[in-house]
Amino acid sequence: MNTSKINFQPLLQNKLVKASPLLPTDFEYLFEAAADPLIWEQHPNKNRWQRKEFENYFTGAMLSGGAFLVRDADTLEVIGSSRFSDYDEIENTVAVGYTFFKRSHWGKGHNYALKQLMLEHIFQYVAAVIFYIGAVNKRSQISLERFGAIKTGEKETAYYGEPAKLDYVYTITKEKWLSHLKH
Repeated sequence: MNTSKINFQPLLQNKLVKASPLLPTDFEYLFEAAADPLIWEQHPNKNRWQRKEFENYFTGAMLSGGAFLVRDADTLEVIGSSRFSDYDEIENTVAVGYTFFKRSHWGKGHNYALKQLMLEHIFQYVAAVIFYIGAVNKRSQISLERFGAIKTGEKETAYYGEPAKLDYVYTITKEKWLSHLKH
């Protein structure tokens, strides 16, 4: 599959979220949303709420070619980010991750709404989606399991500009996702 035919940064929107391609000019808005230590307490890098650490996160997002700025669909407030990364043409997979939301939008369906949009879009092109979740990030593990992703392994992952940390690898196939939507 030719990656030039895959749009890794489409405009995505539903009744809860609006995701648009992340732009360099979005830094301050996204940093403001991210500058809460409690957002990052279960993430592999607990210091991403600090400007220097967040600058590294943002640089990695920009270089990924698949990052989104996520807004509340009603208020248009910047509430977080996510991205497509690590496309593997041979395995016909792509990763979804680096997701965070402001705490004001936790537990209200925004994460699921975004993942649903991202999966519906990318399953036009790939057979499976991979998620690398920090081994201590129980919130994200539970969230993924709720929509049918299964733990398929463990891997030491070096995030952009950061030391390697243990991740749990979760996978969802296109068939499993479509089956989940029917229930």
